Amino acid sequence: MPDITYEQALAAVRAGLDKSREIGVKMNIAVVDAGANLKAFIRMDGAWLGSIDIAIKKARTARLFDMPSGDVGKASQPGGELFNIEVSNQGLITFPGGVPIANAAGEIIGAVGVSGSTVANDLAVAKAAAQAAIR
Repeated sequence: MPDITYEQALAAVRAGLDKSREIGVKMNIAVVDAGANLKAFIRMDGAWLGSIDIAIKKARTARLFDMPSGDVGKASQPGGELFNIEVSNQGLITFPGGVPIANAAGEIIGAVGVSGSTVANDLAVAKAAAQAAIR
């Protein structure tokens, strides 16, 4: 199974830090490997402690379902096909900020999760981090 390298994970974290600084927010940034195991993590100075677990779970959610965590959230609303899925897998986070990372062949090699600001900012940082992992 293809897997994210530590160099790619570090590139994702660095890009996430750069984007966080650019937009003026303090974030927790987590990268998981192809097996949804934590590969890299950083908590910026002053970032919310409560967002540590959220960032990791966003990354795990994106990898376990190979889609952005926000897409899982759309399907898990009351009446949706995946209603209550967030209580599975030791807890998932089903709002935006988790993004899968795919290699050039389109295979998912890991995911990134970001938490610490608004949903829009979390997602912007996560997208920047994911793109940097495959450059």
